[in-house]
Amino acid sequence: MRLGFFTMPVHPEGKDWYQSLQEDRQAVILADKLGFHDAFIGEHLTDKSENITNSMIFLSSLISETNNIKLGTGTSNLSHMHPVLVASHAAMLDHLSKGRFIFGISPGALRCDAEVLGIINEDRGQIFAEAIDVILEIWKSDPPYNINLPNNRFKVSTKETTFLEVGVGYLQKPYQKPLPEIVGTVVAPYSKGIISMGERNFHPISAHFLLPKWVKTHWENYKDGKANVGIEADISDWRIAKTIFVNDDTKIANNYGKHDKNSPYRFFYEHLYRKLERSNRLSVFKADQNIDDDSLNMDDILDQLVICGDANQVVDQILAFREEVGDFGELLYGGVDWVDETLARKSMELMAEKVIPEVNKHINK
Repeated sequence: MRLGFFTMPVHPEGKDWYQSLQEDRQAVILADKLGFHDAFIGEHLTDKSENITNSMIFLSSLISETNNIKLGTGTSNLSHMHPVLVASHAAMLDHLSKGRFIFGISPGALRCDAEVLGIINEDRGQIFAEAIDVILEIWKSDPPYNINLPNNRFKVSTKETTFLEVGVGYLQKPYQKPLPEIVGTVVAPYSKGIISMGERNFHPISAHFLLPKWVKTHWENYKDGKANVGIEADISDWRIAKTIFVNDDTKIANNYGKHDKNSPYRFFYEHLYRKLERSNRLSVFKADQNIDDDSLNMDDILDQLVICGDANQVVDQILAFREEVGDFGELLYGGVDWVDETLARKSMELMAEKVIPEVNKHINK
């Protein structure tokens, strides 16, 4: 099982933006030093808590600060920008990182982002589907371009202005051939979108705020998508994010990870709860979809979704989670705000140096 890093991220609204950006950067730099396989960074335009406005710009600041870790958009919101721009920027980031780039994509979930861009009444899922088709077509085509896909709003042409003798009219292709790994985050139980991901050989990330019983539904649908195109699904392609805190002192682990009122994990889920409540999406926290929203309890949510304890306890909890959801290829350590930098760093160190090696010993027995 590989170990990766995933952050949305979520910071207190009053925290200095420069400080939160630097904390998120330092988390990825530390992950690289500890041997994490990859790091995925989310983006939002209008969110003071989830305040990375462009994941590609953020990741570009980390290329020279890291050596081996793969750098993934988690995600690039394809409804927010013309696909020619996304394709070109992603290709450049892939070259700048010398192939350490992973292309994470989504429609863009935040309605406020859609409103500020003037697309709140548009079908962002449809924009997403049309945009990725154009991006892939750009990467496999040569100039002069005349991309006019059926039922696609994005028309890409350079046939009137191409002047290849001096390089004009050329759209850049990625460093990785034929293209970077493409991933998408799956946030719904029994997601139908993951079937399409399987059909297109995009790889899934199951979100860390889903109950294990809903995470389990993702792999079966992904396998169905692969089977639809005559390909057997590879378990190593499935990533699952989890919120995890490790400390040698179990009392500190449980307080910082769940119980203390200043716990960044409690803050993360309280913040997320308010957002999901507003958008009528609290079902992700429910094992029984028939129960009322009022029956949900934050302590229960934390108990079900946060893995915390000393290294041995966290190993046991990860193995129990894997027993419930089935085998998967990579565990993504969910980043939260650094309320206490020393504790945050120590947790990542223990995760890389003690927890994952022991988990893999059990898996490989």
